[in-house]
Amino acid sequence: MVMRVQEQRQLSPVSDEVLALTAIVRPILRGVLYSLKKEIVDQVGGYENVNLMMLPRLRREGDGDCGICFEYCVHEAMMRGDPRVLERIQDATRLCNFDGQVPKSILFGVEKSGGQQLIGTAMEVLTNDSRVLSGVPGQPAKLRRYLNTLAAAFRRPSSRLALPYSINGLWKADLFVGYSDTDRWVGTSVKINPAHLEEAAGLRIGIIPVRQGATDRVRRHETKNLVICPLHHDADFMQAFYEGWRIVQAFLNADAQVPREVALPRPVDREVARILAERRGFPTLDVIEAIKAFGQPDLLHTDDTQADLYPLSGDAQTDMIVAPAPQNVD
Repeated sequence: MVMRVQEQRQLSPVSDEVLALTAIVRPILRGVLYSLKKEIVDQVGGYENVNLMMLPRLRREGDGDCGICFEYCVHEAMMRGDPRVLERIQDATRLCNFDGQVPKSILFGVEKSGGQQLIGTAMEVLTNDSRVLSGVPGQPAKLRRYLNTLAAAFRRPSSRLALPYSINGLWKADLFVGYSDTDRWVGTSVKINPAHLEEAAGLRIGIIPVRQGATDRVRRHETKNLVICPLHHDADFMQAFYEGWRIVQAFLNADAQVPREVALPRPVDREVARILAERRGFPTLDVIEAIKAFGQPDLLHTDDTQADLYPLSGDAQTDMIVAPAPQNVD
């Protein structure tokens, strides 16, 4: 028989704090930018023309800002191969009974500004055969054909009647998580407050921060049609997110300048703020792209090979091995 052998190698450590925080600050800035009201942004010529120094002046701080930025950070972490998130997502997809090589993310949350751009991006990633899996029996729906209807369903309840029952509520998804190689995806809810997770036939994974005193195990919820995927805090992804969020808050509160030491006592935090302040006169999207070189590079690489094996005896059969390999240390 032929066996697929996947070796996953971490290309670089999550070690240097400035690099790691610069990487986490990028999607936070993107989340802040796209949380601006479109009618306000249109007055300055669109999102691409919002300079970094304009963010604190156009922004009206709201309770949902942190949650929006959390969604962008989870998406970005998956796309750049952050193992702190990928390993948890892989466990969640296995509980949803599907798998693939390296999980990918499509940002969808249509309640955010720039929704049409997100739908366009999803159209580019998905194929005509991409299926969205639900927790109900039956043939999985083809996701690409329903994207525009899902966007309409978020704003117009009457549009929801055009959707199959199996993906009812899928318009509430923040991400589509899945695998390009198997072309299977699931609606995913990302909530900074676990109490805000909602049940829906079309949603399968709920990503939340781990809670004090609660289990950190990736698990099926007892009553909801969701696989709960908590992200760890101490010395892990959630700690990095909250540190990055505080840097951006302090930077914006200082009118896009390096904040006073009392606001950011740690030198590494002020260094990240300095990287931003030096570019305050440039468009925010250009800054986000420019500082990518100062953040963590892609962290994970997967080699997919085949090996000829002798037939296995008995009923037990396997056709794939996934082997994480440690980073080389000189």
